[in-house]
Amino acid sequence: MKEISKLLDFRPDIKVVDATLRDGGLVNDFFFTDDFVKHLYNANLRSGVDYMEFGYRADREMFDETKFGPCKFCDDDYIRSIVGENNTDLKIAIMADVGRCDYKNDIHERDESPVDLIRVATYLHQIPTAVDMIEDAKKKGYEVSCNIMAISTAQEADIRAALDILGKSPVDVFYIVDSFGSLYPEQIARIAALYGEFADKYGKKLGIHAHDNQRLAFANTIEAVGDGVDWLDATYSAMGRGAGNCAMELLLGFLKNPKYNVYPVLQFIEKYITKLRQDGIVWGYDLQYLMTGLLNQHPRTAIQFTKDGRQDYAEFYKEIIAQD
Repeated sequence: MKEISKLLDFRPDIKVVDATLRDGGLVNDFFFTDDFVKHLYNANLRSGVDYMEFGYRADREMFDETKFGPCKFCDDDYIRSIVGENNTDLKIAIMADVGRCDYKNDIHERDESPVDLIRVATYLHQIPTAVDMIEDAKKKGYEVSCNIMAISTAQEADIRAALDILGKSPVDVFYIVDSFGSLYPEQIARIAALYGEFADKYGKKLGIHAHDNQRLAFANTIEAVGDGVDWLDATYSAMGRGAGNCAMELLLGFLKNPKYNVYPVLQFIEKYITKLRQDGIVWGYDLQYLMTGLLNQHPRTAIQFTKDGRQDYAEFYKEIIAQD
């Protein structure tokens, strides 16, 4: 059991990362209005959020610009049109997916960019390329984190090997990523201890990015806080792929640091997130996402089930059981 002081006190090292535009963009193809993005930026400023992730730096050779909004590509000029010179305490982040980002050409020198943090996203088999991306971003002057995705499907020996390789790189933060929303708090505690071995050995920080397939994203995130994880991802109204993520309003309500203020988050949700739902944008816990989480499967089948407007949950369960 966690010491109560770990939940009632606060660690000044904790960083809250708003991933609404990036993970939330996966449910509306990143078609956010400039007004939405500017007001989200202002809400993050007022609420004390530490980092705002604007989206992906995706390769235009691979993705058709006409099919996505600007947060799919996150050009520096686009970010500047929202934040100006960003002379604030709020730092700007983007995600670079291994194999989907022309990082050598599209990520510019830090002193020419409004971006502070590059979040490299990788699967275990892509670690060598992830290290090259990390080294490239560091040479250009950025803070760098690394999100090892789909960790719930990995063998411990493979995780250890990957963390040892990453530990020797200049990355700043290792991220625990429950991509399928299949992990329980007890498992998060063990994984955090494993990651912590290598974080302590190499002088790195730890982060967590949770999905809400089993309605455990918030529980897993606060479990991680008690286990010494400092970088915490959240999204407004849990907006994110499939079942969504840890809700920002829950996280800021939980954290005891007086720098955080949940009220601007509630205001933004009332005015802007509610309208997205009214306009037909769908995300959040539902039975189809629970099923893929229980089976530790990628939610792509559940996402298609949702898009198709299906409600035959029992039949869907039989279909995905057959895929295991």
